[in-house]
Amino acid sequence: MDLTIITGLSGAGKSGAMGAFEDADFFCVDNLPPQLLPSLVALFTLEGSTVERAALVFDVRGGAWFDDLARELDRIAAMPGIHLRILFLEASDDVLLARFRETRRRHPLADGGEVLRGIERERALLAATRERADVVVDTSDMNPWELREAVTQVMKPGDRPRMRITFSSFGFKHGVPREADLMFDVRFLRNPHYVPDLTALTGEDPAVAGYVADDPTYGEFMQRLQALLDHVLPLYEAEGKRHLVVAIGCTGGRHRSVTVANALAARYADHMAVSVAHRDAGRPAEGRPA
Repeated sequence: MDLTIITGLSGAGKSGAMGAFEDADFFCVDNLPPQLLPSLVALFTLEGSTVERAALVFDVRGGAWFDDLARELDRIAAMPGIHLRILFLEASDDVLLARFRETRRRHPLADGGEVLRGIERERALLAATRERADVVVDTSDMNPWELREAVTQVMKPGDRPRMRITFSSFGFKHGVPREADLMFDVRFLRNPHYVPDLTALTGEDPAVAGYVADDPTYGEFMQRLQALLDHVLPLYEAEGKRHLVVAIGCTGGRHRSVTVANALAARYADHMAVSVAHRDAGRPAEGRPA
């Protein structure tokens, strides 16, 4: 089992780091009492458990319980089959002060509101844990996206989060989907709704998909659309986007848009995390074009 312990100074970005692990489908727990760590790991390693990767956050919010973290980490490190890694986040005093002022949060060790004194006490308490850490990340000059990228580099290449893409078909007459990031209108393709044998079917049926694909404009359109997606999808992923919705619309959302969405999903499924959704394909065929 791959177990990552996230710890460090308050305000250094532990929540952002945990978000990066969540995006990579790690099982995440924030502010767990250290005494529960062995029990949780034992639960993860039970036969039938589906948890193979976990990221757990421990910090001084745990109060007196936090003092037992080193002892519990020793117990976990001695367990067979556990790959333990400690990620420690820190930042300069000036940056931490500025972050607490911006958020107006109380430092957990700032008695009487003296944030700097709290930071000093926390550094002292965490000194031994920092020395033990496998990776130390200074977030002083990082924005949230740079922090996520730095944390992602800590993960194994195969564990790093990949952008998920949903190809979603819809019908314009039922409204435009609000969640769409990219939207394409395919109402220029010939409409199976006007073919009696195809009206009641959807783009999931080979007869409909074949009819749409036989449109003389279909081939060139798909080539150009795929070239555009080939260019922009890696750019969205590099920018940090974790879920992209590509919406394909026709009049009723039952024939042409379903066909195109399915074709795109099949095109990218081999090398990307892809899903497909047909919002309006289940609606009954109506008298108006679909």
